[in-house]
Amino acid sequence: MKIWLRRGAILAAFAFLILTVVNASWLAPEPKGSPKLIAHRGVYQLYDKTGVGRDTCTADRIEEPFHGYLENTQASTNRAHRLGAHMVEIDVAPTKDGEMVVFHDWALDCRTNGSGPVRDATLEELQALDIGYGYTADGGQTYPFRGKGVGLMPEVTDFVSKLRPRARLMFNFKSKDASEADLLASKLRAAGRDPVAEGDGFYGHEAPIRRMRELFPDAWVWNQQEAKACAQSYVAVGWSGYLPQDCRGKTMVIPLNYQWAFWGWPNRLIARMEAHGGEVIVIGPTGENNPRGLTLPEQLTEIPSTFNGYIWVEDAFALTPALISRLDNRTQEEIDATKTALERRRNR
Repeated sequence: MKIWLRRGAILAAFAFLILTVVNASWLAPEPKGSPKLIAHRGVYQLYDKTGVGRDTCTADRIEEPFHGYLENTQASTNRAHRLGAHMVEIDVAPTKDGEMVVFHDWALDCRTNGSGPVRDATLEELQALDIGYGYTADGGQTYPFRGKGVGLMPEVTDFVSKLRPRARLMFNFKSKDASEADLLASKLRAAGRDPVAEGDGFYGHEAPIRRMRELFPDAWVWNQQEAKACAQSYVAVGWSGYLPQDCRGKTMVIPLNYQWAFWGWPNRLIARMEAHGGEVIVIGPTGENNPRGLTLPEQLTEIPSTFNGYIWVEDAFALTPALISRLDNRTQEEIDATKTALERRRNR
């Protein structure tokens, strides 16, 4: 009995040694480059996510505004890039007359003074709307952006032509219609924009993403289902040093509060993903009512200093300067307002 116990202990120690060496981050080469921020919706008005479902209006539950930007607008996107965001995530939707706009919601009723599906309106009708009409932070007592968003729903071709130099976009398809990939590709061509050369990315439902891979095989194209499958497979077998097929050339999404579960994090994991052409995104902590991206500057300190992948942030106005201070062009008034807003957010 003692012999078998001794042998078991030796085998366990040997296995522990192998696992430790195989997945030791400090034994892997230090990744080259710095972390890159993806600004979700550009600079926008964050909102209370408690009880939010697929069809919940989020414009009527925003935090008390501390800046004047609205999501998916030219000004919002350009400011996020100016502050140092590597990419800005935007949402695209087709119009009734074959155009394509930058707008998040399926319907107009929540944010605008219009009604009905975005896809049932023409470009002219959409650009006549006030996209700031429905925003309120006090249950409808005041509407701070009403009247300030008239004509601010961008058309895609015009939108990309007015981006800052070297500005990158992450296009999000909101529907399952593969033809929207062809429509977006035609709009990018009309604007003279090569998404591969510009470093743009695409994500969304399976059908438009599959079509986008056909149109731009060298572009960064992914969807959440693939990213989830990659993460689950890696957590299950990454201890062996093997990178699952689900992750090769794909995107891995790592929640802030589950970094510990990913074998060889960060350096060894990064080396494995880079060797097979994959990308890594760190998002906010998972759990009920938690945001998708980071919302507080101190969350950035929870990510290892050697991480060189992407960080998905919700509040680009506060977090981008915290990571890239040299590009902070906020006025002192904006800085003070941001500090006050962050304290409210922490207290809540």
